[in-house]
Amino acid sequence: MARYKDHFLLFILILLAAPYLLNFIHEFTEDYHGINYLIMEGIITLLALCGASIVVWQMRQRYQENKELHRTLTLTRADLQHAHSDLDALNTKLRDTSKQYSAVIQEQLTAWDLTPSEKAVALLLLKGLSFEEISSVRDTKEKTVRQQASSIYRKSGLNGRHEFAAWFFEDFLG
Repeated sequence: MARYKDHFLLFILILLAAPYLLNFIHEFTEDYHGINYLIMEGIITLLALCGASIVVWQMRQRYQENKELHRTLTLTRADLQHAHSDLDALNTKLRDTSKQYSAVIQEQLTAWDLTPSEKAVALLLLKGLSFEEISSVRDTKEKTVRQQASSIYRKSGLNGRHEFAAWFFEDFLG
């Protein structure tokens, strides 16, 4: 579409330049007397009016396009603001739900009588960290983390990491 408009504008420029070119040729080939002079001046005036009309028409087209783009932009901005407020509400709800879920997890870990260190390891296990990553985060040996994990599984009555994670997420997803 832009290529078409560029070609069209070039055509308009040529159309506008044509009368002046014809007038220039006329001045060197004819004198200013007679019917030929009037015909040449009429053609020049007609071409100039056509060119000016096309320019005015193009300006109106561009004005209408800009007006439509402005309307579309205004509607899009309104939609984005609405979507942003919906997203803010959703994020707030998600944060609140996350806090409530964290409280439920803490209550369960306390009910299983886990030590503070075991609780910290349990939360990192639920986040999906490996024993090596947990030992790095907690600045302890991997063997210590493995022992704490075993203690967590024993106190909870669950058989390993997958059952442990599933225990918390089953009700959440169900």
